[in-house]
Amino acid sequence: QVQLVESGGGLVQPGGSLRLSCAASRSIYNLNTMGWYRQAPGKERELVAEITRGGVTNYGGSVKGRFSISRDGAKANLQMDSLKPEDTAVYSCNLRLDTGQEYWGQGTQVTVSS
Repeated sequence: QVQLVESGGGLVQPGGSLRLSCAASRSIYNLNTMGWYRQAPGKERELVAEITRGGVTNYGGSVKGRFSISRDGAKANLQMDSLKPEDTAVYSCNLRLDTGQEYWGQGTQVTVSS
């Protein structure tokens, strides 16, 4: 079993920045992808960004050029710049193994408001 611990959410003004971190409770030896998804009230959950163990990244269309994902082993970081009110959502960390197993963090609130 793997637990994902998230940190870094909060309230920020439009145009500001936040950095989210997600750490797995143990080393992951399988091929895997770590990423962040978000869900705003009344909307479907959507991919924000993901990164493979080899460093290949994939971003949701609305965050390209503003967000950047990186990882160091079993820890993934999401740097969010030029934040907009529409980025307000609960952000959840995801770990997906090549075996098909999938794990989720508890979610952290990001609110962009003046």
